[in-house]
Amino acid sequence: MRELEVKDLFVLKRFVRPPNRKRGARPTLRPPGSSDPPTCTHASPTAVPRTAMMPRTVLRRCAILAQHVVLDGHLPTGIAPNAVGHFGRCMSSVSIPPPACLLGPLEVPLRYMFGPGPSNVPPRILAATARPIIGHMHSEMFEIMDDIKQGIQYAFQTQNNMTVALSGSGHSAMECALVNCVEPGEPVLVGINGMWGERVAEIAKRIGADVKTLIKSPGGYFTNEEIDQALAKHKPVLFFITHGESSAGIAHPMDGIGDLCRRHNCLLLVDSVASLGGAPLLMDKQNIDILYTGSQKALNGPPGTAPISFNDRACKKMFNRKTKPVSFFLDMALLSNYWGCDGKPARGYHHTGPVSTFFALREGLAILAETGLENSWRLHKEVAEYLYEGLEGLGLKLFVQDKNLRLPSVTTIAIPAGYNWREIIEYVMKHHQMEITGGLGPSVGMVLRVGLMGYNCRKTNADKVLVALADALKHCHKSKV
Repeated sequence: MRELEVKDLFVLKRFVRPPNRKRGARPTLRPPGSSDPPTCTHASPTAVPRTAMMPRTVLRRCAILAQHVVLDGHLPTGIAPNAVGHFGRCMSSVSIPPPACLLGPLEVPLRYMFGPGPSNVPPRILAATARPIIGHMHSEMFEIMDDIKQGIQYAFQTQNNMTVALSGSGHSAMECALVNCVEPGEPVLVGINGMWGERVAEIAKRIGADVKTLIKSPGGYFTNEEIDQALAKHKPVLFFITHGESSAGIAHPMDGIGDLCRRHNCLLLVDSVASLGGAPLLMDKQNIDILYTGSQKALNGPPGTAPISFNDRACKKMFNRKTKPVSFFLDMALLSNYWGCDGKPARGYHHTGPVSTFFALREGLAILAETGLENSWRLHKEVAEYLYEGLEGLGLKLFVQDKNLRLPSVTTIAIPAGYNWREIIEYVMKHHQMEITGGLGPSVGMVLRVGLMGYNCRKTNADKVLVALADALKHCHKSKV
């Protein structure tokens, strides 16, 4: 470490009041390079600002000295303890030392992420997140955001102009749809056949909606006749349903539901976080008014961005509210300008977008575009069917009996009789460095969940899962009761 000169300490003394200086007096420093060493004198209010007298090199040396005193507990070689004066007392307020855990390198294990998400991220997308940072309001960033918008339109199969990616996980899109399209007191109908319907009902209650529910046990689905009757009874402004219910492993049939909602003058909100890219879904053709997803599953990206799209019906409801949305961060009237969706010539600042995560989302959508939606759907179906056959060969039962209702991206397995599901997933993690999970919400204790989506959607990965489960079934305790 380069030694500090004693004259640098005089600069430090500007931060504390010497014992012989009266309270309220203003010190000045002679310009660097003068023949005499810097001294403190009393100055008039019109004196040159002290910071103007300090070259950057001196400030740098002062910072180095401060690090020595705080971290090492002693001064650099050649500096007498009494030269600092009151500096020690000034720094004594730093009573909490640097955490030891942060003084070493970051360590992250390499694991097979074969649960319901997040999934393993391909090298191309990892490389994208390492690209140099640019400003969130730079023209180049807006071009990337425009690429993302077009990629979402392709993935959703929509021409909706009001299409953006939110800075947050899938939950942010779920909440964004509700806080923008539902006002306090308005009736909302929520289809609950797993975790995500429960979560939407909770959010809707918190914003003051009059929440009505249509409930099935995990793995169940709603017929169009049941939905039609509920819409006629409750007359909601919005109906929610999950397309890919990852907690139960079901892909809900969507044909005809949008038509029913239009007949009852109701918006259709659909969650496709676990299904987009893995199972067929056509926003415009199926008359879905609001559709959202997440970046961390079949889109191959890290968690942190949530694509969402609103059609004209939804925009009419959203932008003709009597009250402002309760969330500033998720207010689409503001976000639409940031994303260039409002027709205005200039984009204004709303928040600092997650630049690196947007890079990743852009590349994830590019991979989907290069692969082709139909090819992606076909691949997920083929790998899922290969996995089904192997699971049944192990004597395991699939939770969703109807093959046409199974979610290709997330497979649910009925917990085998006599086994503790927690012991199985812990064994697989410990001995195979592989994540598979148990149920979530109402499906806890009912299922094991295996997710093979996006980059992980390979038959070789299905083989890894089958080997790990066979090993777990052999070594985990099985009750005879």
